[in-house]
Amino acid sequence: EYLLAPIFEDSKKEAKPQVGVVTGLAYTQFGGDILPIEVNYFKGKGSLVLTGKLGDVMKESAAIALDYVKANAEKYHIDSEIFVGNDIHIHVPEGAVPKDGPSAGVAITTALISCLSQTPVNPDVAMTGEVTLRGNALAIGGLREKSLAALRSGIKAIIVPKDNSKDIEELPKEVRESLVIKTMETVDDAVEFALLKQND
Repeated sequence: EYLLAPIFEDSKKEAKPQVGVVTGLAYTQFGGDILPIEVNYFKGKGSLVLTGKLGDVMKESAAIALDYVKANAEKYHIDSEIFVGNDIHIHVPEGAVPKDGPSAGVAITTALISCLSQTPVNPDVAMTGEVTLRGNALAIGGLREKSLAALRSGIKAIIVPKDNSKDIEELPKEVRESLVIKTMETVDDAVEFALLKQND
């Protein structure tokens, strides 16, 4: 009544499972926010298309993620012919907001695996972590802000790098009590937890 209309809108998580859409976690100048990452593919020449006003580091993360998935296509039940006759498009809304940093790497990789294997993603799960060419998950910063953003947005579980385990103990009590916090050493850990099996 007194505050009137809210000045800022919290981002909302996906309402239901989607193929090729993973919720990442971002650290911004205003605190934390969730970051939906969308992947699609279509007939083309094997190009990688990136949109969403991404910085150089984030573009590199996308390239690393795609190369990792290409190298491990068989493991994720992905037809390697997809990479030959199709373009792959990675988009990070909101398009007018600049985004950079390496911590979306695992989320991008998971979105690629979801899209290319046609496996839906649990909308209640968000993740953050830098990815390497071997699929390892590296530590990130801003976990407090990111976890609070996840909680505000209706997320029920977050996946963070195992190297950030020490930071979990310092998170606010309401975050630790309200969110399931899973740690990962590799992309496989995130994929196993976030992607929905056919019988889920």
